[in-house]
Amino acid sequence: MSWRPEMLCEGKWETNGLRFATKEEADKYGRDLLNRWLVPTDSRSVECDDPVTHVIDSNNVMMRVAE
Repeated sequence: MSWRPEMLCEGKWETNGLRFATKEEADKYGRDLLNRWLVPTDSRSVECDDPVTHVIDSNNVMMRVAE
């Protein structure tokens, strides 16, 4: 189980391949992406069955999880 960040772009929820262990990490990534992009109007985090691919450490540094 993991959490995927989704961005609302022109009325459609979009995602990428990043999956996080916690909702908090996915929310943090989504808010950061929303602040950097011009097209998205909202972000959300959705629980999914995909494996975790990334973590965000206590210094707010995102790192890829070793396979």
